[in-house]
Amino acid sequence: MPEDDAYLATGPRVGIRSVERGDGERFTALARASVGLHHPWLAPPTTDEAWETYISRLDAPDREGFIICERKTGEPAGFVNINNIVRGLFQCGAVGYGAFAPSVGRGYMTEGMGLVLRHAFGPLGLHRLEANIQPGNELSLALVKRHGFRLEGFSPDFLFIDGAWRDHERWAVTSELAGR
Repeated sequence: MPEDDAYLATGPRVGIRSVERGDGERFTALARASVGLHHPWLAPPTTDEAWETYISRLDAPDREGFIICERKTGEPAGFVNINNIVRGLFQCGAVGYGAFAPSVGRGYMTEGMGLVLRHAFGPLGLHRLEANIQPGNELSLALVKRHGFRLEGFSPDFLFIDGAWRDHERWAVTSELAGR
């Protein structure tokens, strides 16, 4: 069992920590086991090559990557990335996330997303987070709604996922609304 000081933040059942290069083998194994859950909504890295691309992108200063871990075991339950962070007057980023199949339905993503929001609006100093979600992705929509995100718009042909341009709804939360 990992010590709580291994985490950036902890809740009753999960902790969040930064994604590390050494997470590749376990992360990709869990992503492979979760393909049915993720398809066609997202495509986390399932190979060593895809992991290298993923972890290299997270090294950029405009990105932060988090693993949501079960506190009792340290086992990854899911992940949240904050991408395209813009500083200055905007102080905004775009969240992308996914649960791993063995942990679905246990509330770990809800608890972990709350920890990420507190970290983003606290130590990271962000004011706004956006989530772009395909309209049929009911689990993802429910997660952002639980955390006070509001629907702000619709973007046709927004992201190229699984061989096609996919429509997305744009949801956002600001620091004063998070968790409501």
